Amino acid sequence: MKNLILPAALLALTAGGALAQTVRLGTEGAYPPYNFINDKGEIDGFERALGDELCKRASLTCEWVKNDWDSIIPNLVSGNYDVIIAGMSITDERDKVIDFTQDYYPPTASVFVAKTADANTKGVVSAQTATIQAGYVAESGAQLLEFATPEETVAAVRNGEADAVFADFDYLKPIVDAAGGELVIAGEPVPLGKGVGMGFRESDKPLRDKFDAAITAMKADGSLNALLKTWFGDATKTY
Repeated sequence: MKNLILPAALLALTAGGALAQTVRLGTEGAYPPYNFINDKGEIDGFERALGDELCKRASLTCEWVKNDWDSIIPNLVSGNYDVIIAGMSITDERDKVIDFTQDYYPPTASVFVAKTADANTKGVVSAQTATIQAGYVAESGAQLLEFATPEETVAAVRNGEADAVFADFDYLKPIVDAAGGELVIAGEPVPLGKGVGMGFRESDKPLRDKFDAAITAMKADGSLNALLKTWFGDATKTY
């Protein structure tokens, strides 16, 4: 698979003047506002802004790598990049394969979106493959319809393949707002996961600890809360 590598434009110098370690940050680039590709063809979004700031605070030179979601953990483990920062919820299952920092986005809700508010959320429900939402649907008794990209999960509802789509509220809400009444939130929000964190190979504990310390510092000085509000609105959960 061909990776698109984009410079982060963050060059950090050590005290001795040498370039710091280069760290490759892997993201999907298809899950706004967490991460997406902007009109200039660059990785953008909340996680781009966060990742760049964390690299600066950790005195690391960083570059960005775009990778499809369904292979994002295997390609981390195989060394195609060093960090996952891609709206990935911390789960016990994933934690058996990779290590996580503390959460940089608080535990939040997922929602069903459909053409009508009374849609059958126990019928055919679309979700992105290898997500906690797909796991929830599979265990709920509904018929799970999985897709590789989040765009396809929404398209399945629009074209009648699925009764509803199930995903993060923060991903679906802007889509509902822009749909002009064609799509609505159905049912009650469902709290899932332990928050969103950065993923690392289990052998990279020192690197994980550097980013974890930077996250702690951003929580302490309020800059992480400010970034969350910038990208997700004043009503979003903060620390």
